[in-house]
Amino acid sequence: MKFVAFERSKQGTGASRRLRNAGKAPGIVYGGEGQPQLIELDHNALWQALKKEAFHSSVLTMELAGKESPVLLRDVQVHPYRQQVLHVDFQRVSATQKIHMKVPLHYRGEEESPAVKTDKCLVNHIQTDLEISCLPGDLPEAITVDLSKLEKGVTLTLKDVTLPKGVEAVLRGQTAEGMVLVAVVNPAAEEAEPAADAAAPAAAAAPAAPAGDKK
Repeated sequence: MKFVAFERSKQGTGASRRLRNAGKAPGIVYGGEGQPQLIELDHNALWQALKKEAFHSSVLTMELAGKESPVLLRDVQVHPYRQQVLHVDFQRVSATQKIHMKVPLHYRGEEESPAVKTDKCLVNHIQTDLEISCLPGDLPEAITVDLSKLEKGVTLTLKDVTLPKGVEAVLRGQTAEGMVLVAVVNPAAEEAEPAADAAAPAAAAAPAAPAGDKK
């Protein structure tokens, strides 16, 4: 995705407030071989771009002063109750240096799986995104996980997923086998049956109440 930024010379609370009042959003771009650069963006265009998943998880093309450069969105500060971006941070990237990013997990096919279609189980998505390491050219907008073969009682871990070429998961002390992505839960009615079965023998074993004396 491509966006246009403009050079910004003034900084500080007052300057940023005037920018916002003028329909602009203040920001900064840092990293790479260049110095940190103050920038401003059209607020409405930025707000619409932020609604797109790819703007958060892919390498973006920033046009600044007639030049284009690849960047990543690193941070967005939004007003607590207004639809207003207070500040935005971008990081320059190099085609030859690996980057760390969180990308969304897109689950597909669970409605056709035996767990859901046949056994009427529930599927819980434990992880909604995954931190990965790769070169900018290998960065996927999302990772698709096929759930069409899920079965009752199964737990899907990262080990069961084939990552795109050139992409590695950042586990931070975890293992691929230990990172649960999806858990299959039995239907609530089925879980309640053992409790009902246990209650029946207990009721049968209870002593009968003594009959009252006849006069």
